[in-house]
Amino acid sequence: MDIIKELTGPGGDFELRDEEVLGTRVPVFVNRPRDLGEVLARSASFGDREYIVTASGRLSFAEHARRVASMARALRDDLGLRPGDRVAINAANSPEWILSFWSVIAAGGVAVGYNAWWTRREVEYALGHTEPAIVIADAKRAARTPATVLTTEDDVPSLTSRYPDAELEVPDVAADDPAVILYTSGTSGRPKGVVHSHRNLTSVIMYHRFNDAMTKVFGIDPSTRRYLLTLPLFHIASLHNLAVPRLATGTTVVLHQGAFDVDEVLSLIEKERVTNWGAVPTMAHRLIEHPNLGKYDVSSLTAFALASAPSSPAFQERLQEAFPPARGALVDSYGLTESSTAITVASPMDLAEAPGTVGSPVIGVKVQVRDADGRPVPDGVEGEICTRSAYTMIGYWRDPDATSRAFDEDRWLRTGDIGVLEGGRLRLSSRRTDLIIRGGENVYPAEVEAVLAEHPAVRECAVVGVPHPDLGQEVAAVVVAGSSAEGTPPSAEELAAHAREHLAYYKVPARWSVTTDPLPRNATGKVLRTRVADAFG
Repeated sequence: MDIIKELTGPGGDFELRDEEVLGTRVPVFVNRPRDLGEVLARSASFGDREYIVTASGRLSFAEHARRVASMARALRDDLGLRPGDRVAINAANSPEWILSFWSVIAAGGVAVGYNAWWTRREVEYALGHTEPAIVIADAKRAARTPATVLTTEDDVPSLTSRYPDAELEVPDVAADDPAVILYTSGTSGRPKGVVHSHRNLTSVIMYHRFNDAMTKVFGIDPSTRRYLLTLPLFHIASLHNLAVPRLATGTTVVLHQGAFDVDEVLSLIEKERVTNWGAVPTMAHRLIEHPNLGKYDVSSLTAFALASAPSSPAFQERLQEAFPPARGALVDSYGLTESSTAITVASPMDLAEAPGTVGSPVIGVKVQVRDADGRPVPDGVEGEICTRSAYTMIGYWRDPDATSRAFDEDRWLRTGDIGVLEGGRLRLSSRRTDLIIRGGENVYPAEVEAVLAEHPAVRECAVVGVPHPDLGQEVAAVVVAGSSAEGTPPSAEELAAHAREHLAYYKVPARWSVTTDPLPRNATGKVLRTRVADAFG
C-alpha cells in the first residue's frame, strides 16, 4: 500500500532503516524514543487524561508521572537502588504494579516480572537467578516470598507520595541495555528469564503507534480508544503491548483486577465503554458458555483479539456466532515472550480468506521457515519458524548456552515452532517440543486438536504423545466435553470415529480421557502438556 510506504519510507513518521543491532543489521524505527525514560517524561504532557482506570479508581497521566517521580527518588535515595539493579515485582494486576514498573525504569533499574502463580519454591529459584536488590509484592505473594519485600498495599502508596515535588531524573542508558526481564511460561523445566532492552520496548511502542496511524487513515480516531487489560502484567501481552505503549500514546488502560469473571468483565466494558480487548481462548470459551451475554451493552467494543494460545477455525467460528463484537473484528496473532510483540497478525480479512492462519509478519519483522539444516524452504513447505527484528530479545538472563541455542550466527531467533508460509501468511503446525513421533511418522498435536475441536460436544482438548513399547509413542487425547445431541458426553468411540473421518489412521488418538474438568493451563493460557500426559500414567 502506498500509505505504508509513505509512513515507513525516508522522512516518514515511521521511517525504517537498516542499522546494526548487537552485531546484525535489522530494520529499526529512526524516530523511536531514545529509551523508556524519555517515554515516561513525555507522558506527563497528557495531563488529566486517564491512564489507568479500575472498577474503583482512576489515575491520570499527570498524577501517574508525579507518583512515579516520588517513588523513583525513594528507591534511589532512600533504598539505595543503583542503575542496572534488578527489582522484582511479584503481584497480581493492580495500578501499583504499573506504578512500580515505571518507578523502577525511572530510577534506572531493571524491572523483573515474577509469575504471580508461582509457589514459594519457584519464587526462591527466581530470587537466586535474578538477585533483585528490591522485591515488591502484594500481601498474598509476600507470604510465599522468602525475602524482605515492599508491599503494593502499604509501601507503594507511601513511596509514591513521599516526595510530592520530586522531578523525574532518569539515568542515561544505552539503547540495548536491559530494561525488563520476563520469565518464559515454559511447561516443564526451569523457566528462563527473557531480557528485553530499551530498544525492544521503544520499538514495540512504535509498532503500536504505526497501527494507530493506520487506523486514522481509515477514519478511526485512535485517541478515543480504551483498552481492557485482563491478562497478567508479567506477560508481554499486557505489559509490553498494553501498559507500556498506552503511556506513550495517551490512551486509557481499563484494568480488570482479580480472577477472570465474565459478568465483572462485561460490566466493566459496558461502564467504561471499552473499545479494544485481547483475550486468551480460555476467556473466550467462558464467554461462549455464559448464559447472560445479551444483558450487557458491549457495543463500544470494536476490536477483539485472541492472544497467547492457539485457537482453531472451528472455535473462532463459534466465538463469532456467540459474541457479536468478534464478528468482523476478530484478530489472531502469533508471538513469543522472546519476540516482545507479535511476530505475525491475522486480520479479520486474513481469517476469512485463510481460516487457520496466524497472518503476515508485522512491520519490521522478518520471518523464514527453515529445514533441519537451517536452510529456508519454499512456500508451502513445513519447517521451523525463525524470525529477526528490533523487537527480539537480547537473550536469556545468565544463560549463555540457552541464548546461543536460540539464535543462529546472524541473530535469527529459532522459535522451536513448526509452520508453513503460504502466500505471505503463516500457519502453525505445532510446537517442535510437542511433536509426536509414532512408529517413525510425525504427528502434530495442533492438527489433531483442530479436528477434535470441530466436534459439537468438544469444549477444548489437548493431544500429547505417551510412551508405547513398540511404536515409541502413541497419540493420546484429553477432551473436555459438553453434551452431545442426546444429552450425554461423547464416548471415546464416538470421538475416535469423528477423528478417523478427517485424519490418517496413525494420527487418530489411541488413548482417550473424556472429562468435564478444564485443561490445566499456565498464567498465559497455554496448556500444561506435561500435566495432560499425566492423565495416562
